[in-house]
Parts: sequence; structure tokens; C-alpha cells
Amino acid sequence: MSKFLANVFPEASAVPEKFNVSYVEQREYLINGELKHWPGALNKVSSPVHVKEGNQYSSKVIGATPLLTSIEALQALDAAVEAYNLGHGLWPTLSVSERIKHIEKFLSMMRLQREEVVKLLMWEIGKPLKDSEKEFDRTCDYIVDTIKALKELDRNSAKLVEEQGFMAQIRRVPLGVALCMGPFNYPLNETFSTLLPALIMGNTVVFKPAKYGVLLIRPLLKSFQESFPPGVINIIYGKGRDTVGALMETGKIDVFAFIGTNKGANDLKRLHPKPHRLKSILGLDAKNPGIVLPDADLDNAVSECITGSLSFNGQRCTALKILYVHTSIVDEFIKRFVAGVAKLKPGMPWDDGVQLTPLPEPGKTDYLRGLMENAQKHGAKVVNEHGGEILSSFFYPAVLYPVNEKMKVYHEEQFGPIVPIVPFEKDEEAIRYVVNSNFGQQVSIFGSDSKKIASYIDMFTNQVGRINVNTQCQRGPDTFPFNGRKDSAEGTLSVADALRVFSIRTLVATKSTDANKQIISTIIRNRESVFLSTDYIM
Repeated sequence: MSKFLANVFPEASAVPEKFNVSYVEQREYLINGELKHWPGALNKVSSPVHVKEGNQYSSKVIGATPLLTSIEALQALDAAVEAYNLGHGLWPTLSVSERIKHIEKFLSMMRLQREEVVKLLMWEIGKPLKDSEKEFDRTCDYIVDTIKALKELDRNSAKLVEEQGFMAQIRRVPLGVALCMGPFNYPLNETFSTLLPALIMGNTVVFKPAKYGVLLIRPLLKSFQESFPPGVINIIYGKGRDTVGALMETGKIDVFAFIGTNKGANDLKRLHPKPHRLKSILGLDAKNPGIVLPDADLDNAVSECITGSLSFNGQRCTALKILYVHTSIVDEFIKRFVAGVAKLKPGMPWDDGVQLTPLPEPGKTDYLRGLMENAQKHGAKVVNEHGGEILSSFFYPAVLYPVNEKMKVYHEEQFGPIVPIVPFEKDEEAIRYVVNSNFGQQVSIFGSDSKKIASYIDMFTNQVGRINVNTQCQRGPDTFPFNGRKDSAEGTLSVADALRVFSIRTLVATKSTDANKQIISTIIRNRESVFLSTDYIM
């Protein structure tokens, strides 16, 4: 047992009362507007937060969720298919203003569950209190911004356009039935960044919460039930192989929104019998490099790289996963970097100022230890004190140097608190890594020579979705496009882009004759069509 980490986990009696959780045996799931009761087997939910009793550490079981089968999953799908009704159902034919009212009702009910959801974020995935609060509030802000963006889109679509002797109105309409699945690291924000746009554009949804971070959806079940018509949103639980596979095999899923690994996405997409009819919105793996040039502001570069690589223990797709540092400054960079890591506070999610917390994935510490040992086998050293020390589900960050292409951590996305540092002499070495990578989400460049930075930018514009200059990789602001290339993503997300990827443009057109103009004018004036209308939301 690590003496350094001996006090990371609290005594069972030392958990602050306001942050403690009671065991929750969840048997509810939502299908066709009904909260159904599951009488069958349950999946226990163990917290990464271990509690100490004497000298023993044990994982706290905080609840259980339904282990549904393909039968219940297909019932959920049938409800969504019926609610969509080939585009003729109530939800897809509602006006934009009416759909917005339903979303706003959900948001107002969701806000009332903030305290409970934040608490579960801490206990289920080990996310610090401030980050958990930020995730909840950012999700609410995202919904508000989505509503604003849809209103603007609706205003622009209300216009009639005339081109080359034709008159037309172009509007966006839903795609059909969507399957939405989110990640464990942002089980609320990342999940809702696809779920809510899918709903607000008129699609019906089958939603399966993340594998970890699943109990926190429970406080919102009633909000979903009371805010949407039956069948519009259906929420299932269980193992993916028992539920999601069956859904894809039917061919009735029109939209697949998934944030996870490219292997998982590929395996599920292969099950769909008509892949050309499946619209996919995917956020997948990343191996984002940070490149520190000789003239970089080291104070800024070190600060940004520490936050970029270790915020929420490095469990972010947008995290910096490997650092290329020029040989002329690498020793000084490492000295400052290691000193900065030593200042990060380890502890429990509710501890004031905590920055390093337990890891939620079972077996993750063993995986990280394996990456570290493999790197050491091929010549790397752990250059920070206590690096790689383990206590139960806690892994203290390990800074590895020098890292080379023989090591697994050079290629694999570690998704955890290991920081590989590669020394480089020539620009081509860092550029080659990005160009040859299977992933293409983001890259960060640290330097001050504008010509040198410009040359890197031009090398990377066709390799990644975002190039960051003197700042860490990140998703926000949410109005910026969030995408990737190669195996890192499919489709683009942002507040406005999400509305587009969950819809398709449809137009009504006619030749601009007096007779046709009269017909169109009559339809609009008498409000004979929901689609063909010049009404819009103020």
C-alpha cells in the first residue's frame, strides 16, 4: 500500500453528510410515456469512491439498475417507431414553437434535480464537485442556446426564395427514429448534446444511458415522462449486447448518435441491414498531441499542458494524450511540468480544491500500470515522484519520458492520468506523428514564431478538426464546431450544427407563374399547411 496515498480515501464515517448517498434500487424505465417496473435481474452500481474501515478499502455499492433484455429494447423501439409514424406522428408534425414548449418544460423540471444529479456525478464517476456542477449548468445552458439557435433557424426558413424562375420554401425536417448513447466521462453534457437536438428537431428517440454514470438519469425520468408525448423519448437500461444490438439489427434505426470508441461504433453499425440509410453522428477516440516549440512561453505551455492532460484525470476525448517537446527545452519543461503535477491535490470529489480523483472504470488502474510497465521496458522512466502509485481505484499521474514509437502508450489512447513526453529535434518528427495517426480530433501548438506556427497550421488543417494555438485542446465554446477526422468522429456538433445533423432540408418549389403564386399565397394565408408557412417564432 502506498504510504503517500494512504489518506486519499476517507473513513466510512468521514463522508460529509450533505454529500452522502443512499442506496438506490432502480427498477423504473420509460417506454411509450409509461414508467414501467422491472421485476428481473439488476446491475449493481459500484462507486469508484472506496471507503476505509480500519485498514481495509472497499468499493461502496450505491445502487442498481435494470438489466433489460432485447424484448424490452424492442418494445422501446416499437414505441418510438409508432410515435414517429413515418413522419406523420404528432411529434414530427408539431410546429417548432410547440416542440420548444415541451423542451422548455423539461428544462424547468430538470433544474429542480440539480443537487441530486451533481451528487450522483461525484459518486458514480468520481468527478469533482465544481466540475460536476459545471457539467449540469453547462448542459442547461446548452439547451437554452439550442432553443435560441432553433428560433433563428426557423426565422430564416420562414422566407420564400425565388431563383431562376422558381419559387421555394426550404425547411429542415426530422430524420426519423434516433438511438442516442453517451459516454461515461460526461454522461449528462455529452449525452444531452445529441439527445436534446435530436428531440427538438422532431425525431423520436431510444436513449440508453452510459455504462457508468447511469443512476444520475433516474432523477430525470419523471421530467422526461411528463414533458414529452408518449413514445417520443424511451429510456432503456442493460448490457449493450442484449439491447442495442437487437435494435440495430431491425433496420428501424434511422439515426445513430454514439460517443465512445470507433471499434464499438463500427461493430454496431455493421449490424444495421441498410447502412446507407443510417445517419451516424459519432464522437470517437482521440490521441491529441501537444507540440511545444523551442520559443514557447514555458509558463503558459506547462500550465496548459498540465490542465489539458490531467483535467478530470485525463478522462476526456479532448485531453492532450501525448506531448512532443523540443529537445532544446525538454529538460526545463519536464522540471516545471513535474513540479506543477506535484501541486495537484488528490482526494475525494467533494474535497475543496481537489484535482485528482478515483477512476470509475473497473480494471483501469491495471491497464494504466500495464502501459507504464511497457513504456519502462522500452526505455522510458517515470520522472515524477509517486508517479503511477495505485491505491484501490486511484492512480497517481505518471509522467513518462522519453517515449518512443515502440511503446503502446505512443499509439494507444490511455484515457487516464498518464502523460507521455516525446523529445523531438526536427519539425518533421512532430508533423509525421499527426499525419500518420489513425486519429484526427485536435492538436495544440505552443510557440511564438508566427511563421513557424503558420507552417504547422497549414500542415494540420487537413488532418484534424481543430488546431489550438498556445492553449489546450478542448470542446468549447459550444457555438464552435466540434468534429474530427479519420477514426475520431463522424458528423459535426455545436449548438447550431447539432440541429442540422439531426435533420434534413426539404423544400416545396414551383415555377413562378401567377397561378402558382396564388396557390402558394392561399395555402400560407389560410394556414392550410404546417410545413409551408411564413410564421416564425419571435
